[in-house]
Amino acid sequence: MNWQEAVEKTVTGLGYDLVDCERSPAGLLRVYLDKLPEQALAGELINVEDCERVTRQLQYLLEVEGCAYERLEVSSPGLDRPLKKASDYQRFVGEEIEITLRMPFQGRKKYSGVLSALPAETAGADVAAPAEDAPAAAAWRVVFSDGKAEQALDFSLEEVREARLVPVFSFKGRGGKPATGKKTPAKVKAAKTDDKIDGGPDQ
Repeated sequence: MNWQEAVEKTVTGLGYDLVDCERSPAGLLRVYLDKLPEQALAGELINVEDCERVTRQLQYLLEVEGCAYERLEVSSPGLDRPLKKASDYQRFVGEEIEITLRMPFQGRKKYSGVLSALPAETAGADVAAPAEDAPAAAAWRVVFSDGKAEQALDFSLEEVREARLVPVFSFKGRGGKPATGKKTPAKVKAAKTDDKIDGGPDQ
């Protein structure tokens, strides 16, 4: 098991949504996690206790699997959470996002607007029989304003270099639900040299 598999197994196994993970050349392992959609809708946010729980379990599993790292950092994704996979986009339909395209469209790469999913009958409707190596049909739309009128940009995930939520500065969760967790992004750091697990993995 490599470190990516260890991270995914730990985070999802403990009942969290794995947002992203990365490893720097210096050996810093960063893990970003979030509550599951149904928990987030109820106003729950990632807090320090969540990060500590995942950190303990990760330290144990990484040591057992012999995955090399120098430091481990587990945190919430922050207010500008990145969107990495299709389920992320589906989860945040109706929210304001900022996307950066791989290739410019109409002279620009960055667009900011409200995310929506294209209906199945609309997505790729102009493509009768795409080849196996053809680009994926657009499945998502961002509605933005150019200062005069609203416009819509349809895109596929393959066309996106980066996508993030536009921060909402509120003491409530997204969707207007009261937030019951900590109000600030949680973060826990752990150095490998300090890894001591009492009683094995967290149950």
